Amino acid sequence: MSNDNIIRVAIGGQGRSGYNIHAKQLNQMPDKFKIVAVADQLPERRRDAREQFGAEAYEDWQDMIKAGGFDLFVNALHQPLHPVASIAALQAGSHVVCEKPTCKTVAQFDDIVQTATDNNRVFAPFQNNRLQPYFDKMQEIINSGVLGKIVYIRSSWGGFSRRWDWQTRQENWGGGLLNTGPHPVDQALCLFGFDRTPSVFARMDCNNPFDGDADDHCTVTLYDPERQAPQIDIVVSNYLHYPQNDTYTINGTYGGLTGGSSALKWRYFDPEKAPKHDMWTWSVNRQYTREELDWIEETWTLEEEKKSNTPSVSLESGPARFYNNIHDALKNNGELLITPAQVRKQIAVIEESHRQNPLPKK
Repeated sequence: MSNDNIIRVAIGGQGRSGYNIHAKQLNQMPDKFKIVAVADQLPERRRDAREQFGAEAYEDWQDMIKAGGFDLFVNALHQPLHPVASIAALQAGSHVVCEKPTCKTVAQFDDIVQTATDNNRVFAPFQNNRLQPYFDKMQEIINSGVLGKIVYIRSSWGGFSRRWDWQTRQENWGGGLLNTGPHPVDQALCLFGFDRTPSVFARMDCNNPFDGDADDHCTVTLYDPERQAPQIDIVVSNYLHYPQNDTYTINGTYGGLTGGSSALKWRYFDPEKAPKHDMWTWSVNRQYTREELDWIEETWTLEEEKKSNTPSVSLESGPARFYNNIHDALKNNGELLITPAQVRKQIAVIEESHRQNPLPKK
């Protein structure tokens, strides 16, 4: 394949996401991407970049951007640097992929998008969990209509853990909602419908036993005052000693679904075949209404999907599918799977949740 097909990449930050997600994935796609530069403050990480990727290594991300020589800047820097570094790279003529959280406020997000527009560059927020196989399947089931109108969704993300790292501090844009939250909030907005804007009710708390002062327990409810979209409850917590086994429970007028990344199960009835009833004026024989419905039950597992002979784009991992889409967008003018307009709604939900819950700083 010609070099014209290769996108030259510079990565800002070689920490958990910059190295374990972005560099790892990009290095597995040599026909489409080449890591040519890396910036990180730690010398051992710069050494790894030179030895593993053959990349130029910089201590300061600003020096890397000034040096240029790349087409795409992957912003996996310290979180408070996400807006300023994204804008700097766009102004320097690079396209940008930015880790979550891209911003804390809609105003910051709008500044980045405007900069991308002014410089005719692509700004692509990174949302890998939306592109997972189970979430594709969930949406397929919901869109088929077999569950009827979706009334209520519960999304649970957490367990029990004690943390003492930088992501527990407000000054570092820490806390569960800004770090884990972009995944369930993004998925929730997909299920709510991007054509509608949800009302938000949130409760956040911090009970960190160490020096952290950011939220480590959070619940967010998205709801539609017109009741056309479902009510969605999201919990992101470090205090789920007995967390529910299923990430999702989805409840509709004809059926429901439960499950998570490795398996789903759902059941539903056919309303056309269901018994018809006349309204009771009084209780009959002092009983409650009862009926027997012919339930149809189905299951899906990730392992079965992988074994299927039917080609499915959903079988690709989230990061792989994301970067294949980035390559298509930059080389073939393809449409982004994750659009800035969609992520802007996510930023708005998170900003509103923080507005409702100002936490004291230690």
